[in-house]
Amino acid sequence: MNKFTAILAAGATAMTLTACHSIESYDNDYYGNFDALWDVMDTHYCFFEEKGVDWNETGQRYRARITPDMDYHEFFNLCAEMLNELHDGHTNLISWFDVSYYRNWWSDYPQNFNWRNIQQYYLDFEYSSGNSMSYKVLADGKAGYVHYASFSSPVSDSFVNEMMLALSDCTGMILDVRDNGGGELTNVERLVSHFITERLEAGYIQHKNGPGHKDFSEPYPFYYDPAQGVRWLKPVIILANRSTFSAANTFVAVMKNLPQVVVVGDVTGGGSGMPFSQELPIGWGVRFSACPLYDANMTLTENGVEPTDGGKLDISPEDEAAGRDTILDFAIEVLLRLDEQMQQNKNRSATELFLEYTVEKE
Repeated sequence: MNKFTAILAAGATAMTLTACHSIESYDNDYYGNFDALWDVMDTHYCFFEEKGVDWNETGQRYRARITPDMDYHEFFNLCAEMLNELHDGHTNLISWFDVSYYRNWWSDYPQNFNWRNIQQYYLDFEYSSGNSMSYKVLADGKAGYVHYASFSSPVSDSFVNEMMLALSDCTGMILDVRDNGGGELTNVERLVSHFITERLEAGYIQHKNGPGHKDFSEPYPFYYDPAQGVRWLKPVIILANRSTFSAANTFVAVMKNLPQVVVVGDVTGGGSGMPFSQELPIGWGVRFSACPLYDANMTLTENGVEPTDGGKLDISPEDEAAGRDTILDFAIEVLLRLDEQMQQNKNRSATELFLEYTVEKE
């Protein structure tokens, strides 16, 4: 068991001990279920301070709207509306007939991704795939393009080794995690391990250790170790958009701190909290963030990871309609220039050279 897995296991044990509410203490009526929902969130949700939500006022306001004659669909919608005030895509109310979901964290932003256009106009519908990854050599053999659709799909070292070997003649890699909604953090660790040569302090985690909104443990660092197989140390440009969420958000946060990596596109969707679930008397469940994750600089990434300075780009509706992905076009252009510059400046990071290049373009 590596250190990160050990820390998560310890955190899971702690949450099991502290977050296990006795649902028998609440009546199985609208008021009892509402109080159970409000209380478990009040005690264990980890981002009240970050979200700036007065949970006492919020609970009082929504509890006053409960009426004896409302049906259970109306009650569900009222509870979901209350949870949506947290503006958290990781917070869901789950019933046998519906699942609540706060969508505005991404719907208020441009999509900045069209996989069909990439398949048609850049990959010509010819590419290799596996482990939810699709890859091909572009730009006359200079740029390796990889799209990873979901961290829910396992990352196998054998596949990543084969993929990197297939792209090994390229001057750099474009790693596209746009529209990647997240998945398993173990897949993040495994993929990152192919981009490092020594143990990496990847970030920090805290655990809730009391009922107060500020009751947290000290931050614990977690580490990733390098893979035993192929490791990619050439320039990497990560493409992200607002729908890069949860585990994919963590991936971008970790990779952004590597010297050969720059991030281009839009701010990611956030979702940096480790989720926890609790059942309510009615049989519904609530899922929410209980343990905050930070990057290696102790920056909370709950609200997203910004692109590298100079890397913020959107795809215009006109370009998308014409089949053009201006973010990918920019990444190819920058990648070719970065390789040339890094050959001449071997002691300087890709980020430093990227900043110089974007200033030159202005």
